[in-house]
Amino acid sequence: MNRMESGARGGGATPYRFDDIVVDPAAHSLLRAGVPQPVEPKAFAVLLALLQHPGELIGRDDLLDLVWGHRHVTPGVLTRVIAQLRHALGDDPQQPRYIQTRHALGYSFIGQLQDDADTGTPSAPAPDQTGADDLPATGLQVAPPALPTSRHEQVGSPRQERADLESAWSAPELTPTHGLVIDRRWKQRPWLALMVLLACALVTWAVIQRVMAPAPRLAASIAVMPFTSLSNDRNDDYFAEGLAEEMRDALAGVKGLKVAAPTSPGAREGAADAKALGARLGVATILDASVRREGPRIRITARLSDTASGFTLWSHTYDRELSGVFATQSEIAGEVVHALLGAIPGESDALTKRLTPTHNEAAFDIYLQGLNLLHKAQTADAADKAIERFGQALKQDSGFAKAQAGICRAEIWRLESKHSAEAFDNAKLACQRAAQMDPTLAEVDLAMGDLYRVAGDSERALQYYRKSLRSPAMRVKAHIVAAQVYAARGQHDLSVQEFQQALQLSPGDPGVLAQVGYQQYLDGNLSQAVASLREAVRLRPGDANLWNTLGGIYIAAGNNAEAEQALLHAIAIEPAAVTLVNLGLLKYQAGDYAAAVDLERQAIALDPQDYTTWDNLGAALRADPQASAADVHKAYEQAAVRAEAYLKVLPNDALAVASLGLYRAVLGDVASARMLVKRAESLPGQPGAVALVNAETLALLGDIEPARQRLATARAGGIPETVIASNLTFRRLGLLSPLGATGKGTGTEPPAPRTSTGHPPGGRHD
Repeated sequence: MNRMESGARGGGATPYRFDDIVVDPAAHSLLRAGVPQPVEPKAFAVLLALLQHPGELIGRDDLLDLVWGHRHVTPGVLTRVIAQLRHALGDDPQQPRYIQTRHALGYSFIGQLQDDADTGTPSAPAPDQTGADDLPATGLQVAPPALPTSRHEQVGSPRQERADLESAWSAPELTPTHGLVIDRRWKQRPWLALMVLLACALVTWAVIQRVMAPAPRLAASIAVMPFTSLSNDRNDDYFAEGLAEEMRDALAGVKGLKVAAPTSPGAREGAADAKALGARLGVATILDASVRREGPRIRITARLSDTASGFTLWSHTYDRELSGVFATQSEIAGEVVHALLGAIPGESDALTKRLTPTHNEAAFDIYLQGLNLLHKAQTADAADKAIERFGQALKQDSGFAKAQAGICRAEIWRLESKHSAEAFDNAKLACQRAAQMDPTLAEVDLAMGDLYRVAGDSERALQYYRKSLRSPAMRVKAHIVAAQVYAARGQHDLSVQEFQQALQLSPGDPGVLAQVGYQQYLDGNLSQAVASLREAVRLRPGDANLWNTLGGIYIAAGNNAEAEQALLHAIAIEPAAVTLVNLGLLKYQAGDYAAAVDLERQAIALDPQDYTTWDNLGAALRADPQASAADVHKAYEQAAVRAEAYLKVLPNDALAVASLGLYRAVLGDVASARMLVKRAESLPGQPGAVALVNAETLALLGDIEPARQRLATARAGGIPETVIASNLTFRRLGLLSPLGATGKGTGTEPPAPRTSTGHPPGGRHD
């Protein structure tokens, strides 16, 4: 019996009742034990179709044709909504009570329906006056439209929804009620009765508005978790993680599919199952996979899970030749799209194109190695190694645009971290080549944004960063670098907003925390910077760059004891040049000048191109009574040559300009030194550090009062007294305040402590 046809009352359909479940077609609601169960409109329509024909087998194609019009839809869509219905009904797929699956055939409703006419059960109650706000905040639509009567009348049409609302809210027939007493005082107070009627009308109107307002829909959405490597070589993790990133980017290009930003491997902490993880990430489905490489073969086991029910919607194991990795990725992506959206004309070819960045699997493997170095740099030479890997990939495939964009970003990293002037020209060339190869890539947009950012063109940089946001894999990085642009422009509110978005997309990410901490250091918020870096090293204790950055910030905060512990921790992992420089500063402040000179010379042996390393050596030699004037002159001459080359590329780096002014003063070029002091103070950026350098420059030139003024600015800018008090120039000329005179140690201090490779902190942690 079709209850939609025979059981109507008041223009609506009678509810379906079985066990403690009530399905009301008129109100579009599903109650289990009196609790509303959220279901999507299509799922509700499938349930109605099954209930209309209890005990009968309804073929899969018939259901697809009835509910979806069967246009470009695959059975995977039906599998997903059946899983959702089982969750809402509390039905076990292994021992079903309500929905039975006839494999390869269809489905049938096998529950025992109650007939309202036989049992005398009253019709369904009016919609709950508490409204939708009392329902679980799942984002699923609770009041889906009725099942369409033909393929041309699609689910959710305005005409059908209006008819349903009229049925649900039609006035009930008045019947005599035993014990009902009408208070005659209402007749004596018509104004009060009018007010009550008006209030009731307003309440009714508010409830109707709630019902008519579209309930929030949970769009087809997915989180691609980091793939797990099962290979015997534990260093093979980069390959599995790279496949996940490529998959995420490919799915992001599918219209109608929402793809979450990358999640860290620790994202599963506190989320034991798909339901908890879906609630945390705000997605309807989760794709995870394991990858095993053994010689020329690869095995990928992929699984798609529904976060509402926790059920597995689809899983498959692919055992293939490694040369078929791109085809395998395309198959997985196709299955995901079919399960969530149905078949989309032309999408299969588009997915294949996006998942085949090169036709050379060897080039792809080497590229993933470079990408891993770029994103997870834990050593100081990671940029050089990444550039080498990307170059090798391009030798395998000269048209590999993503590898070319990788070189551009890594060269910019070298420019910022090691003050390498040649890196800028290399970056420009790489970016131009990448844009010629494929200007549509989000990776190319991000690289171009970096190029314009370091060149000082913030508007064009932001334009490219906004374009790169279309790729989930690029979003966290794009928000971080946009935050840096806004901070450099003095727009700190916008900078904070960008950093907050990065943290929301990747909570608990040590790389993001490191970037936030470094910006806090640049802004003078040293206590906050220390807290951010301490959390970053807690999350990634094996990262030498993070420990060095923390040590540098401790130096800036005047906490030399903690700084030394952090730097020694970094050196135990890797004795990088920047860490040796910072440890040399501590020895310098402690008066151990010979040890300081030795550490700075070790740093130069590892990295002779950075002008700041020669600067620190020169400062140590000036303080060491055993050093010769010729050695001091050579160190500052080398620093000046490298600083000039760097400033030809980045002429607006205020701290570099001020540092060059100091070198010129030491070398006896008075006119250039005075000009550079003025130029540095006309530029934005790190006013405290710039003031400290200019104070020493002016003091060496004999301008004592202007030097005092700059020292006051340095103190106001957050430069600790331990740094000021240990400067030999200030001590010899009597420029120290009484507070400074009691500071610990003697010696001199360069403009600012060296964080790990300068900017960004600790290497590329995005």
